[in-house]
Amino acid sequence: MVETSAAAKPRTTRKAVIPAAGLGTRFLPATKAVPKELLPVVDKPALEYIVEESAAAGLDDVLLVTGRGKSAMVDHFDRRPDLEKSLEAKGDTVKLDAVRRSSELAAINTCRQGEPKGLGHAVLCGASHVGNEPFAVMLGDDLIDERDPILPAMLDVQARHGGIVLALLEVPREHIKRYGIVAVEQTGESGEGAHLGEIVKVSAMVEKPDPDEAPSNLAIIGRYVLPPEIFDAIRETKPGAGGEIQLTDAMAALLADGTPVHGVVFKGRRYDTGDRGDYLKAVVQLAVAREDLGPAFREWLVDYVKTELT
Repeated sequence: MVETSAAAKPRTTRKAVIPAAGLGTRFLPATKAVPKELLPVVDKPALEYIVEESAAAGLDDVLLVTGRGKSAMVDHFDRRPDLEKSLEAKGDTVKLDAVRRSSELAAINTCRQGEPKGLGHAVLCGASHVGNEPFAVMLGDDLIDERDPILPAMLDVQARHGGIVLALLEVPREHIKRYGIVAVEQTGESGEGAHLGEIVKVSAMVEKPDPDEAPSNLAIIGRYVLPPEIFDAIRETKPGAGGEIQLTDAMAALLADGTPVHGVVFKGRRYDTGDRGDYLKAVVQLAVAREDLGPAFREWLVDYVKTELT
């Protein structure tokens, strides 16, 4: 049985873990030499959006769980004195600020996942860095619009209730088999802002169920706040769906042992960059929202769509 300290006083969350060791096979051949996390979404790598979100929520100690051939991810957050000097000489302050910004967002740490054994195993790789404190897990395929932040609300729920806090999203029936799905109980609480729905208590969870057997259509998306007890739970978790060590299974074990699990229902803007079609949609949506690119790009896009549909 996994030991739990559900009754203990909640601890302050300061660190974020970003699993980024996947092979990115859905984007081959683009990801043969370039990590999928560095594919540009407009003019910034997807990974930079995630680190920005972490830092904006006050989590400026970030651990990247990487794999073979992914050192470029760490390089992206390093200083580039040669490039900075060149931009400074040209007087290009806009690009200079952008280049420096990535190296100033957070303290970037790394560890290696020797082989891909699932999300649970990737999270476990961060155990020594995280230590005995709660932490956030942020998946790089899920971009949350900076105008609709969910992580601060999740951190607040964890500070008040302890245990596990999940980001939840209502998904269509045909998408249920892609996600971990939860059963919930109402708490009467809700998040602040139109982009946040109810705060619910999770009573059960299952990884990638058949739609006919799913307890709801509320899916776990790529934001978690976890207690350090999750590491022992993962160590005791056997391979599950897909033959991998599933984080959902480890969280379910803690839930069964009495750890409180809450969810914050998300109703805001989220961009899935893990699928090629959705990646293209994310680029278009974020480009349209940009003050510098949006007006001209939107005008072109409207004309293009009209031409293509006639």
